[in-house]
Amino acid sequence: MSKDRVFLIGLVAALIALLAGLYMGSQHTGTKPQTAQLLNPEALSNLYASRFEDVDGKAYSFSAWQGKTLVVNFWASWCPPCREEMPAFSRLQNRYAVRGVQFVGIALDATESVRAFAGQYPVSYPLLVSGTAGVELARQLGNAGLSLPYTLVVSPGGDVPLVHLGPLAERDLDLVLHTMLAH
Repeated sequence: MSKDRVFLIGLVAALIALLAGLYMGSQHTGTKPQTAQLLNPEALSNLYASRFEDVDGKAYSFSAWQGKTLVVNFWASWCPPCREEMPAFSRLQNRYAVRGVQFVGIALDATESVRAFAGQYPVSYPLLVSGTAGVELARQLGNAGLSLPYTLVVSPGGDVPLVHLGPLAERDLDLVLHTMLAH
């Protein structure tokens, strides 16, 4: 095995361990969705400039989703609350897709772990693997502590009506989406 490959594997393992520690240290349960917070416009520009691959190597550019209601969920396969909220997110993706809503999962995890998860628990929206670029993007989008799960909703006009750290209940996200789309 080459030195570069060993270094990359070590870096990914260290990143996973760091994120697991941060998650365990700041786990939130039963919290209500937070109201909108002002995000730096540069952070949203960086989101739409981002490009990540799924576990099969298919690249997705966030610019393709600009102008849609976008639900971005930062997660990891080792995060129990992340895994628990994904079936609800799939149901909401199916319900709201015809109204221009797009869910996207950004995994702060190793490709192999995401592939194994997706094989066992398929979801109806793209699961992208981000590596260190996703960590920085999450930080720019308001997740300073890098705790998971972390979800934000971006309106077609670029407003952010919901930023939520911790597990997000289906009914709470459904209400946010319903209210947004009613206007």
